Amino acid sequence: MNTDLPTANGSGTTQLPMLRVWWTAIRSRTLSLAVTPVLVGAALAYADGMTLQLPAFFAAMACAVLIQIGTNLHNDVRDFERGNDRADRVGPLRVTASGWVSPRTMHRATAWTFGMAAMLGVYLVALGGWPILLAGMASLLAGWAYSGGPRPVSYTPLGEVFVLVFFGWVAVLGSYWLQSGQLSLNAWLCGTVLGLPAAAVLLVNNYRDLEDDLRSGRQTLVALLGRDEARVVYASMILLPFALVLVLAGRGLLGTLLALVVLPLGIQLTRRMRHNTSGLSLNALLADTARISLLLGLALSIGVLL
Repeated sequence: MNTDLPTANGSGTTQLPMLRVWWTAIRSRTLSLAVTPVLVGAALAYADGMTLQLPAFFAAMACAVLIQIGTNLHNDVRDFERGNDRADRVGPLRVTASGWVSPRTMHRATAWTFGMAAMLGVYLVALGGWPILLAGMASLLAGWAYSGGPRPVSYTPLGEVFVLVFFGWVAVLGSYWLQSGQLSLNAWLCGTVLGLPAAAVLLVNNYRDLEDDLRSGRQTLVALLGRDEARVVYASMILLPFALVLVLAGRGLLGTLLALVVLPLGIQLTRRMRHNTSGLSLNALLADTARISLLLGLALSIGVLL
């Protein structure tokens, strides 16, 4: 996410190269949230003695990334059509609202992206059977429902719950199932470790955009709780995963203690959440929250193999 982009394709503004426009549209810094759960699920299955099926691994990762991109593109255009992306918004600018891509083109890109994910999903269903079919259909529906329909999930307090479910449990358990044909409590715990900080990314986003959300009628979790309680929830989302790492270690995965090297960053983030109030500082906090999710995922992937 680049917060230094020109604002709109109106008077006196500069048109960006199309490659940079689409790179901005897909919100590249969020894509690691889709990658790491697949990586952790596969690593855990391998640690449990399964033979790593590389075609399934790469197809699952590509499918997860495509669903995330499709969700981001759909959010970009639907927020514009609902009049929610204002010129004075605090967060990074959106491509449709800035006039760089037409709504029609963005809808087509969304459809193509979800369509490619669905085609990859057919292959994954052939490998993993009906559980993967259910998980894939639910993930595609969630990606659309986040911004679409008469009552988008992003307008409710359930956004963070959706992130925990799909970027945590569904992604890790789905990846583990593809490699092993079974489920495990350890995979569910790993999904929780990754899903909570992923949900914290959305919470920071909504914390930053609270005033805009209230004006547009969004009843997000932050709007429901207020800023003080939202900071407490954020701290819980960041710090609870480290307690769960201790649970994983107690269940025999001692290598997952490697994830504790990320704990100082987690403590630092909770302190910044208490004191940061400006849009720019919250943009930086959002990026660093996504980064801690990535670091936790990498540490878990390595740790389960030790």
